Amino acid sequence: MIVSSSNLRHGRRTSDGRTFWRLLLTLLLLGTLGWFAWVAQQIAEVASLDQAQPADAIAVFGAAEYRGRPSPVFHARLDHAVDLYRKQIAPLVITLGGGGDKDSGHTEGGVGRDYLLANGIPFGKIIAETRSTDTEQQVRRLAAIARENNLQSIVVVSDGTHLFRIRELCRNVGLRVYTSPRPALGNISDYDLAMRYIHEILGYTAMRLHLDEGWLRDWQD
Repeated sequence: MIVSSSNLRHGRRTSDGRTFWRLLLTLLLLGTLGWFAWVAQQIAEVASLDQAQPADAIAVFGAAEYRGRPSPVFHARLDHAVDLYRKQIAPLVITLGGGGDKDSGHTEGGVGRDYLLANGIPFGKIIAETRSTDTEQQVRRLAAIARENNLQSIVVVSDGTHLFRIRELCRNVGLRVYTSPRPALGNISDYDLAMRYIHEILGYTAMRLHLDEGWLRDWQD
């Protein structure tokens, strides 16, 4: 059987095209994996450090609340803020976070304020922000509060895995912050820890790509 030269050239072009796309996909996959690994390393490094030091304020990033009571995670963040306040790390505590349609009028910032009051922090030493709905909005509102109150440095309190993204968002709006992770609550499963990392990697990637992070709101934010 004789194969024409045109058919041979067509076969080579098809083979070359497939090789190009395989190579491109391989490079994209390796680049994505490398990016994810780098971000995960940054998250882990920030989560392992407590940079709490004298500052102008302590900011507690909101978490879920249930009918006016902080969830265990939010409870731990607030307890950590109370401990820092009692150690005279800062004279002011800021609670961040709004509410949704299912919160019966409660907000994370308001619930946080009430909890701090119940734990001995004077009303005049608390600022409750009650309109933000995600981390990016909380950082913007924190920046506005800092400008209004001439706050030059802030200790930010949240989960360890959350703090890298918070730090980078704060830097983007000109805030000088020190990260301070809340204490761990018991043992966390490998699956739950992996999901937290994935959430934060996606959130940070969205931030770098200037994408709206609203699609992450219902997932551990």
